[in-house]
Amino acid sequence: MKSSTGAHTGTGTWLVQRATAVVLAVALPGVAIHFLTATPVDFAGWQALFVPLWVRVMLLLTMTALALHAWVGMRDIFMDYIQPVGLRLAFYLAVIVTLAGCEIVMLMALWK
Repeated sequence: MKSSTGAHTGTGTWLVQRATAVVLAVALPGVAIHFLTATPVDFAGWQALFVPLWVRVMLLLTMTALALHAWVGMRDIFMDYIQPVGLRLAFYLAVIVTLAGCEIVMLMALWK
């Protein structure tokens, strides 16, 4: 049985980084085109942009992919450049709380 530590433990995070990059590359242009072609002029028009279920699901999927992509990137940066373990864990916690908070706010905004 292989150990869970040691060489090749980064393959999973590498795959997450690449998969979320693909999701973002597909989703962001679609969301941008939807918003740019709608051109709402008042608040009711902006609210109407978010009514279709596919828009809400696409935005939530995009936000989740962005959060995972950011987490993997920040985790790698912290592992490379912050040597004291306690400080690195504090930065990890700050990023996790921030990204989870953004996800919760997006979820509450889309399904109120």
